[in-house]
Amino acid sequence: MATVVLAGTLDTKGVEYAYVRDRLSEHGVDVILIDAGVLGAPFAVPDITRDEVARAGGATLADLVDAGDRGTAIEAMTRGLGTIARRLHADGKLDALLGLGGSGGSSLIAAAMRELPIGVPKLLVSTVASGDIRPYVGTVDLTMMHSVVDIAGINQISERILTNAAAAASAMATAAAAFRSTAEARPMIGATMFGVTTPCLTTARERLEELGYEVLVFHATGSGGQSMERLMCDGYITGALDVTTTELADDLVGGVFSAGPDRLEAAGQLGIPQVVSLGALDMVNFGPSETVPAQFKDRLLYKHNSTITLMRTTPDECAELGKRLAWKLNQARGPVTLFIPLQGVSLIAVEGQVFHDPEADAALVGAIREHIADRVEMREVDTDINDPALAVAMADALHEHYIAWSKQAERTKG
Repeated sequence: MATVVLAGTLDTKGVEYAYVRDRLSEHGVDVILIDAGVLGAPFAVPDITRDEVARAGGATLADLVDAGDRGTAIEAMTRGLGTIARRLHADGKLDALLGLGGSGGSSLIAAAMRELPIGVPKLLVSTVASGDIRPYVGTVDLTMMHSVVDIAGINQISERILTNAAAAASAMATAAAAFRSTAEARPMIGATMFGVTTPCLTTARERLEELGYEVLVFHATGSGGQSMERLMCDGYITGALDVTTTELADDLVGGVFSAGPDRLEAAGQLGIPQVVSLGALDMVNFGPSETVPAQFKDRLLYKHNSTITLMRTTPDECAELGKRLAWKLNQARGPVTLFIPLQGVSLIAVEGQVFHDPEADAALVGAIREHIADRVEMREVDTDINDPALAVAMADALHEHYIAWSKQAERTKG
């Protein structure tokens, strides 16, 4: 029988949790109810108490209550809930994790959900699900359902929402418990793509698939790069075709698609083979034109669509990007090749297009040449990034790295 773990703060949401627990039981799944509350008495009897959650988080409930510091208490209970969720999953006692919360409860529950592997169902009914949910979802397959009304009692609206949530969680748990993959087991490669590098990735993906790989393509929108690197760290992805490194530009300048300052470092730290290029480093991403920060209003802007405005990177920004990219690749513990297309790093950076800027391109390439280490193989190619021949060359280079890396890994095991 599938098991749904139902976790949250039973001091403020106990009535609602009891209601959802009953609905889950009606669907024929086992339920483990966890209380992560701290202050008031729980309104439902949990299977795993708040004392256990606090201890798993490295604290005692009494100390947290005596301290009276809500922030410290939430941090400890978040750690504890994550630890317990991982343990239950490892023991085969968690097929799905379901939670209900406002902003505080959602943060606590979502953090625990992000501790679970990708593929484990995670459903969060939340009052904040209609806003910016990136801080809650992060890099995992977390599903958020808008509660519409506050989670404050059972009424004609909340009972429909919570009933639907219970039905969804029980169905996902049942499917997860019975899941058996039918996909062929092939090495998984992570690849990054933007609309302006799609021709390159399409050709490279097809070539890698011919060579026996499964290619997971990530949209380089910040969360895309983070998700790819999360899958590397979790051991799923064992090779990188990081063609579209544009997230570095957003991190540098302040665009909306930053993947954080550590982007382009995971593959190198893990020592897995990687092929990297300069895809879409000619641009920084913002939302609709009216949302572009005032200090950039006089820059070269291009309306990509109704929701995305692109800004051309300057020579100074490109020089800094080249320096940063080189530094990151220099730290790599595994095989790495950098491909530099000299005639444009995106569809709109080639001659005759709106972002064509030889000075900025020269600054980017010049900084890379100055700072790249000798151990990093660098191939400069007199074409643009979407040339099919370049795409095939990158795929073949990654294949060569992967074969050598796999052989070395086998010798190390032996």
